[in-house]
Amino acid sequence: MDKDTVLNIAKLARIKVSEAETESLAGELTNIFDWIEQLNEVNTDNVEPMTSVVAMAMPSRVDEVNDGDDAERVLKNAPDRPADAQGNSLAFYTVPKVVE
Repeated sequence: MDKDTVLNIAKLARIKVSEAETESLAGELTNIFDWIEQLNEVNTDNVEPMTSVVAMAMPSRVDEVNDGDDAERVLKNAPDRPADAQGNSLAFYTVPKVVE
């Protein structure tokens, strides 16, 4: 992997990489891709996907839509919660404006 590829990956990942770091990162990324290629050589045709090294059934629950019914707990750490005319905290919080 060359320095230009490393700089392009860093740009896509929005990571600031100095020119001095590119050579080291190129070597590390090359090693990672070599390892991935080595893993691709392993025959996994008759191997069942697994979630654990021991056989087990994954726990499940009923998928029900609800509102959580606990707004106070959810909003307890909100940095800016508006209040109504009586001074009671409202069940929402404000965020900085991002669109003009």
